[in-house]
Amino acid sequence: MQRVRMSLPYFENFGWQAEVVTVAPPYTDMAQDELLLQSVPTFVKVHTVKALNKSFTSKIGLGSIALRSLWYYRQKINRILKKQKFDLIYFSTTQFPVCILGAYWKKRFGIPYVIDMQDPWHSDYYINKPKSQRPPKYWFAYRLNKYLEPIAIKNVDGLVSVSAGYVSQLKSRYPQIKNVPSAVITFGAFAPDLQIAVQNGGRFPSLLNEGYFNMVYAGRGGTDLHQAIRPVFEAFKIVLKHDFAKYSKIRFHFIGTSYAPTGQGQATILPLALQLGLENYVTELTGRISYYHTLLTLQQANALLIPGSDDPQYTASKIFPYLLTGKPVLAIFNKASSAIPILNDYGVQHVYNYDEVSEADLLTFFDQLSNNNFNHTEYNTDAVAKYSAVEMTRAQCLLFNQIVNGYR
Repeated sequence: MQRVRMSLPYFENFGWQAEVVTVAPPYTDMAQDELLLQSVPTFVKVHTVKALNKSFTSKIGLGSIALRSLWYYRQKINRILKKQKFDLIYFSTTQFPVCILGAYWKKRFGIPYVIDMQDPWHSDYYINKPKSQRPPKYWFAYRLNKYLEPIAIKNVDGLVSVSAGYVSQLKSRYPQIKNVPSAVITFGAFAPDLQIAVQNGGRFPSLLNEGYFNMVYAGRGGTDLHQAIRPVFEAFKIVLKHDFAKYSKIRFHFIGTSYAPTGQGQATILPLALQLGLENYVTELTGRISYYHTLLTLQQANALLIPGSDDPQYTASKIFPYLLTGKPVLAIFNKASSAIPILNDYGVQHVYNYDEVSEADLLTFFDQLSNNNFNHTEYNTDAVAKYSAVEMTRAQCLLFNQIVNGYR
């Protein structure tokens, strides 16, 4: 959703007029933020669809918004396509089951379609993990994804992805798409969002500790982040022991770490802090907060932490809101992650891979943080322009042009 939302103001700049079809708010149980509408241009036409009521479908174990809305998407877009001519259908969502409709509409109406792979769809990543580390209903989701993914991917006309690894994996799995156009496009930096967050700051309670140095990470948790977080915690233990009075004011906040409904999420970062004896310095809020509450909290922080997964394909496509704040950033990723060269392009000072980050690197960061030696960060202006939302929209439209011109 975020990629398209950030692109909507700019599609027409590159010759494309977009209409959006989405699930109506009453039918989703996901965190809702009406402020998102402030960034959607009024000239964009938005259609909404219904979904089966979760209070009924959950009784048979069906909670996915994609599956609950699939029939309604089919019916609604059938009516739209009968009335108007469209050049392309663009799926940009992590609710991947909806994408199987692309093959149906392509066959019925002759319209090519593109899928945006923001995450892996069918993945073996968790198959050998302990049950406690797997997502909820993994057994069912794994088998469903294995069945649905080929329906959508074998007929796709183009792929967008945040990771080159996602594209190469799909083209290897499905040889019939090896020549379809594809593009690796990160999420763009969309500065208006930070302004909207500040302008509406009175709506949101503060989640940070006044009078402390607050270091914030907002995003999903998981044990796959431990390799990136552990060296940070271990270095923090060292500086605490060296000069307790100086460093004991630092607090770590991990916010929105679970996709489970509020109050039902299991902490995945706090157990690591407990293991290292740092539970008094680490707060984990598993419940998701709204997008703009997140952006406001990032701006209120003293410094930001971006830990990457041990999955080398993990891209942390949400790094740009962190960078837009101008706050000090400590980023640690798998050495193969595409986030590292992006952060280096920007000129972020403290970017490391967890195999090579040294104790000295992290001690330097904590020393700078406690001494308040960070000034408002000025990033490489070429990188700021290169990764802006408008340039990411341009890249999408170039791919759309290639697909449509080749389809005629």
